[in-house]
Amino acid sequence: MQHASSPERYVQAKVSAVAAQLMKRGWLDFEASEKEPFFYQINQSIHGVHGVDVQFCGVNFLEALVSEFSPSTSSAMSLPREFHEQCRRSLELNYLKTFYCWAKDAAVSVTNIIIDSQTEVPEVKVCTAALRLMFQILNWDFCNTGAKASISWYFAGVKDHGDTTKRTEYNLVQPGPAWHDVLISSGHISWLLNLYSALRQKFSCQVFWLDCPIAVSARKLIVQFCSLAGTIFPSDNGQMHENHLLQLLLGIIQWIDPPDAVSRAIESGKCESEMLDGCRALLSIATVTTPFVFDQLLKSIRPFGTLQLLSSLMGEVVKVLMTHNSEEETWSWQARDILLDSWTALLIPLERCGQSSLLPQEGISAAANLFALIVESELKAASASALDDNIESEYFQASVSAMDERLSAYALIARAAINVTVPFLIRLLSERLSKLNQGRGIIDPTETLEEIYSLLLIIGHVLADEVEGETPLVPNAILTQFTDVMEANEHPVIALSSLIIRFCEQCLDQQTRASIFSPRLMESVVWFLSRWSSTYLLHPEEIITTNYGKERDNEFQSQHTRKVIYSFFGEHGQGIPILDIIICIAATTLLSYPGEKDLHALTCNQLLRALVRQKHICKHLVALDSWRNLTNAFDNEKKLFLLDSAHQRSLAQTLVRSASGVKNIESSNQYVRDLMGHTATHLVEMASRKDLTSIAQQPDVMMMISCLLERLRGAACALEPRTQTSIYELGFSVMNPVLVLLAVYKDESAVVYMLLKFVVHWVDGQINYLEPRETATVVDFCMRLLQLYSSHNIGKISLSLSSSLLNEAKNEKYKDLRALLQLLSNLCSKDLVDFSSDNSDVPATDISQVVYFGLHIISPLISLDLLKYPKLCRDYFSLLSHLLEVYPETVAKLNHEAFAQVLRTLDFGLHHQDTEVVDMCLKALKSLASYHLKEIGAGKIGLGSQVITRKDASDGEAVQEGVLSGFLKSLLQLLLFEDYSPDLVGNAADALFPLILCDQGLYQKLATELIERQDNPIFKSRIVNALHSLTSANQLSSVLDRINSQRFRKNLHNFLIEVRGFLRTV
Repeated sequence: MQHASSPERYVQAKVSAVAAQLMKRGWLDFEASEKEPFFYQINQSIHGVHGVDVQFCGVNFLEALVSEFSPSTSSAMSLPREFHEQCRRSLELNYLKTFYCWAKDAAVSVTNIIIDSQTEVPEVKVCTAALRLMFQILNWDFCNTGAKASISWYFAGVKDHGDTTKRTEYNLVQPGPAWHDVLISSGHISWLLNLYSALRQKFSCQVFWLDCPIAVSARKLIVQFCSLAGTIFPSDNGQMHENHLLQLLLGIIQWIDPPDAVSRAIESGKCESEMLDGCRALLSIATVTTPFVFDQLLKSIRPFGTLQLLSSLMGEVVKVLMTHNSEEETWSWQARDILLDSWTALLIPLERCGQSSLLPQEGISAAANLFALIVESELKAASASALDDNIESEYFQASVSAMDERLSAYALIARAAINVTVPFLIRLLSERLSKLNQGRGIIDPTETLEEIYSLLLIIGHVLADEVEGETPLVPNAILTQFTDVMEANEHPVIALSSLIIRFCEQCLDQQTRASIFSPRLMESVVWFLSRWSSTYLLHPEEIITTNYGKERDNEFQSQHTRKVIYSFFGEHGQGIPILDIIICIAATTLLSYPGEKDLHALTCNQLLRALVRQKHICKHLVALDSWRNLTNAFDNEKKLFLLDSAHQRSLAQTLVRSASGVKNIESSNQYVRDLMGHTATHLVEMASRKDLTSIAQQPDVMMMISCLLERLRGAACALEPRTQTSIYELGFSVMNPVLVLLAVYKDESAVVYMLLKFVVHWVDGQINYLEPRETATVVDFCMRLLQLYSSHNIGKISLSLSSSLLNEAKNEKYKDLRALLQLLSNLCSKDLVDFSSDNSDVPATDISQVVYFGLHIISPLISLDLLKYPKLCRDYFSLLSHLLEVYPETVAKLNHEAFAQVLRTLDFGLHHQDTEVVDMCLKALKSLASYHLKEIGAGKIGLGSQVITRKDASDGEAVQEGVLSGFLKSLLQLLLFEDYSPDLVGNAADALFPLILCDQGLYQKLATELIERQDNPIFKSRIVNALHSLTSANQLSSVLDRINSQRFRKNLHNFLIEVRGFLRTV
């Protein structure tokens, strides 16, 4: 304070930060009576008793103090976490509100001076610091917010903010009812709005004033007030909350209205920060209100609602984007994202509950007008891209899914006014198609085709939702509109869908395809058909006729619309002819567009997969000539053998999966035999060639073998119970060829990997269904495969390789090892899930033997560096956890080197950052310790033969200890001192309990060391009592059974609550 007038601001800030740290260190030791004189002096300083410089210094100190007490910004002090939490709670409960009032008073005390002065005065820095402190306090993570059950957003007009996810950073402010008098009823918000308004008017001629610290701080605080929610507002049906938001909106509206004038000013050089803050304020308001309340806020003072303002504002932003069409992110890009988030916040809850009709009529009109402008801008961008010679253009480079997030937001806006936007889209598409047909052969169609490409993407998002594992339904917005349409041919959605399908069908004509349907346009065609067909095509009769039991009018209307749409595209309508068209289009893309990987990926991975995903479609699919033509081409057409390997696999998987539509099991298996028999026969013939070794490296031979292996892998991935027999026969027929090829291609890592992956997927699908004799055959095959892999030293790395080759070799080794891990895991699953019949005449196969052999191969190859690959790491620990649970005795028999490697990797995984990995390691430790405890309880040696030698920390001499001793220490260290997810505590208890029982002497020693390290007598007493309760509370005994394990879980949970807070230092 004595040096408050010093110009060294940086030094002053550091001094304040150090003072805040010192204050926090002694916070819990000081009595309230000792703190009061100190804070009295701070209060006097902040009120300006000692001058402006001291006033600024006082506010600055409180800012540092609040920052120090906040967990997210506190300094490391090597003090217990419990201490930090107690300090945080104490400050929030006793001082935070007081500090806010002091900051507010400090800002108010200098307001008139700032407004009346003609030049910059020192009081500006005080006001800025005070505003900054108030913003920081409102950003506090409040805990004492009262009962959540009474939060006012459960009443009319206000909603739960958890409904949406946003691209824009956003925090809800919920300080609780105790803050009502300070923030709401004190007139504080009026003062803040008036302050900013007065300064804004005073400095209106200074272009860059909007970016000065006091302006930025004031706006940030105003936007933060828009986020107030929760019990700070009384339970008055949301009335006070609405008045609060209206007051803020009245102050903010001048930042963004009229939108065209604001936009012109920014384009003329005015700073855009105020306009962007206005958009953020609208987002905050949209997040805490319903669309109806949001719209009504502005109607009390304007002839139009807030939705109209939001629409006009975004419309102006879209116009700027259209005008400049820049690839660099400008203010208009930021504004568009914020405003899209605002629309999303308002519309997603309505979309989810099917209540789009609750949107005010003016809001519907605003949404329709905005969507029309958005589509215009997208079409303009599409048209411009056709004339752009720069192939690096963002629009030109965008894939079908690249714009998905933005187009999904546009679709929400369209669905809010679906009765207007669908006819609008019909008109636009019809105009483009008419223009295309009229100008064929006369006018360059590139611009029109790009516009059609863009329209297909937009329409696909409007009509259908993304396929996310479940069968998507027709969007609620569509079902609740067009209820007056009784005839299917007059339904706008049906008319739009039919228009697009008729256009897509034209690609089947060779001449039309050559002149119009470029690979890029075909991508949008295939993408649209896959998305649309999942939602609308050939729904089963029971879904069409289902009465959902609702008696409300809107539910009846929804059911009527559903029936009209589903019936038209159903089995007795146009569904089967459309399905036939789609299959023909899919075949055309694969056969007539060679080398187009993106197009082939969409066809194989999305379109065809969408068709076979649903059994009721497969039933019609397999009966069509177009589908039979596709399967014949799969067997005989050379062009399909040139597809990318991933697409080969996907295509085979899709075709085999369509067998679910065949009427009975025997027919399904015969379908698969007919489909894949040629592939298996071809592979057997190639592997049987006497000159295979000499021709194996020829590119065409290697490509053909890779293609066949990928097709077999795809078929194996498509296994279903009804086709299990045929796919087993398929794999059985190529067992020996696979081993032959593994030997021939031992130096070709790509082929080796394909071989391993085929075996992995085939075993994964088959093992749980196989009878004992078949199981023995598969296990014998896997054993031979592992022996062959090992004998050729496949997977080992030469240290003499250069760094680049070494990295490449590591990557290849990683893929091989992961495949082998998956193979062993699949074999192990036989002992957990077995659908075979109980045939006691055939002896069961001992799977543990092949697992034992596999571990000896894999363990030396697994390094800690390779475990940094996330997928390999998870697969390895998943296998290890399973093996130790099912075959602990097999793992215990590993040679010393392999067993030591297992222990090293377990210790690595125990401290891994991935919670799932740590969880699997804990389960593995539990199994290992439980096995050892059971063995020594039976008088056996258990893991006693496996000892670890380490150097003693005190004298450096070699000391031998049991394999579990180190894990007892490591697990206690983790639980008491390290970071981990609370979800792990249960499994950690299950592992710790048998570890303690295995070596109680070591546990007592560790407990004694922990007690002796405590200098604080209070902490020492607490930890003594906690350690005693850990092993004795809840009638815990030294028997490892389910009841005691549950008791120990409770004990460990209470133990950690008691001691972890003061043992951990931060």
